[in-house]
Amino acid sequence: QVQLVESGGGLVQAGGSLRLSCAASGRTFTNVDMGWYRQAPGKEREFVAMTRWSWRGYNSDYADSVKDRFTISRDNARNAVFLEMNSLRPGGPAIYYCSVHVASPVPVHYWGQGTQVTVSS
Repeated sequence: QVQLVESGGGLVQAGGSLRLSCAASGRTFTNVDMGWYRQAPGKEREFVAMTRWSWRGYNSDYADSVKDRFTISRDNARNAVFLEMNSLRPGGPAIYYCSVHVASPVPVHYWGQGTQVTVSS
């Protein structure tokens, strides 16, 4: 059974940094996409960043709103994915969710419980 456990959220001032971690368990994660989404109260969950697997290796994708400020990385030996967030912008609380996309044998999308990030002005 796949489990994703996020950590590292909290309250930070605008312009500051946070590093989110996601510990994954329950299967092999080397050949799957791993990443992050976020959801603010009253809004839909939105894509933040993803590290995507292919036979050529890993590529990273970012939402335009976080490009050049956030960096996603993964450690396959530890079954973990990280999100380094810099130059955080003020805003209300948002829950950051770890996400794993498994393509085969059947497509499955796993989610963690989330970790809250609040950026104060």
